[in-house]
Amino acid sequence: MTNSIGELEDADCIVVIGSNTTSSHPLVATRIFRAKQKGAKVVVADPRRIQLVHKADLHVQHNLGTDVALINGIMHVILARGWHNQAFVDERTEGFEEFRKVMEQYTPERVSEITGVSVDDICTIADWYAHARAGSLVYCMGITQHTTGVDNVKSLANLSMLTGHIGRESTGVNPLRGQNNVQGACDMGGLPNVYPGYQAVNVPANQEKFEAAWNGKLSDKVGLTIPGMLEGLAEGSVRALFVVGENPMMSDPDIHHVEKALRNAELLVVQDIFLTPTTAFAHVVLPGASFAEKDGTFTNTERRVQRVRRAIAPVGESRADWEIIQDLSNRFGYPMEYDSPAAILEEVSRLTPSYGGITFERLEGDGLCWPCPTPDHPGTKFLHQGRFSRGLGLFHAIEYKPPAEVVDADYPFWLTTGRIHVHYHTGTMTRNSPSLEKEMPEGFLEMNPEDALALGVKRGDAVKVASRRGEMVIRVDVTTRIRRGTVFVPFHFIESCANILTNPAYDPIAKIPEYKVCAVALQKAA
Repeated sequence: MTNSIGELEDADCIVVIGSNTTSSHPLVATRIFRAKQKGAKVVVADPRRIQLVHKADLHVQHNLGTDVALINGIMHVILARGWHNQAFVDERTEGFEEFRKVMEQYTPERVSEITGVSVDDICTIADWYAHARAGSLVYCMGITQHTTGVDNVKSLANLSMLTGHIGRESTGVNPLRGQNNVQGACDMGGLPNVYPGYQAVNVPANQEKFEAAWNGKLSDKVGLTIPGMLEGLAEGSVRALFVVGENPMMSDPDIHHVEKALRNAELLVVQDIFLTPTTAFAHVVLPGASFAEKDGTFTNTERRVQRVRRAIAPVGESRADWEIIQDLSNRFGYPMEYDSPAAILEEVSRLTPSYGGITFERLEGDGLCWPCPTPDHPGTKFLHQGRFSRGLGLFHAIEYKPPAEVVDADYPFWLTTGRIHVHYHTGTMTRNSPSLEKEMPEGFLEMNPEDALALGVKRGDAVKVASRRGEMVIRVDVTTRIRRGTVFVPFHFIESCANILTNPAYDPIAKIPEYKVCAVALQKAA
């Protein structure tokens, strides 16, 4: 997030797009509720009527995969009516004229045809956001999990710069991270192209710094993302896989392809706190410790580094992840001699400028938001005050591209996937909770009443859902939450695994699969 969570309640216009905030980020949602109580305009752009819609001033149900077109249409109106912040554009940005030329093509009428959103609603969003004192954009994986995910995020950045809603309190472009320490994992180099702190592996100075610190030779080659790893396993160029706290047999698209890849591994090691569908294919399972059984830090979605303290001793033979990895490293011949998570954080602070002033001692209380470069730095509440990290903010002239797969006569329904409030991700933890499992023990498919009538099904009936990759049988929930022609399936349930159906096509830059859009066929099951 460019801004902190607490700032949301003082925004006077909040646009939520691609985020089921109350379900996946309930504490963030409370700040949106408080903003609403203070008079803020709340806009929700989502193909479903999610719970947050009941608190919104405006809800638009745009067609799946049309986020760029919708955002471009909003910016067209802002530019055409002179509502943009020209002073901010002149002082803080570059690339504006090329951007403006592309935006001229996205009239509200054209965008309405692409997105299904009315011209009036497009103009209303433009008006509210452009004229806000402090406008905030909030998004989640409904924006990123597309073949155009990078374009979607850049478009939101364009919108924030166009109006000057960036670099100030209660503004910004605010992604809500999908899991509790995803931000921390990325910060620590859990990406194939960077060392900790997003220091690129192919920059010689970075390579030399980490080689000296770690006393070893490092590659300057960018590694593989998950789709590349699985493809490598399937074709034989990757022979071993070490999976830590991940469940690709449920969380990755086109599960049949994932199974083929995992079966082809010469060595598959899975480190987790419970047995999962992925551990069924493992040659070795290593029992990791849960958050309650270890010390360390988590970094949350607002860049806040927080202490995690051990509440109980690790159960059974489980151990903290860093201890397991250190022992493996020592057995492979590369010595690691950390004696505690505090010692690891000391190295992180020494090698990672944005964490330079962060220590266990300074994390007492509420923690610190990075960048926190020095021991006396208070942490950074919001980013880009006065200048962007690259100097001038760069406008990107982005054209709308349709999803990788669209409906046709054979597969006439759009399918989107997501989370529900009861369960979390692939259910590794929540489906091991008797109370949560009792509340929602099976998956379902949301279908509009008009579609249900045409198909001859009612709530509780079973339907067969088929895509170009696989099929499954699942019970129906008939509801007006979903628009006609679109269906929704949560991905928490192995018995009705949504990712049997989803499309493995991915964004060419971020390599994130298009979980949110694919085409399916439906028929009533016996």
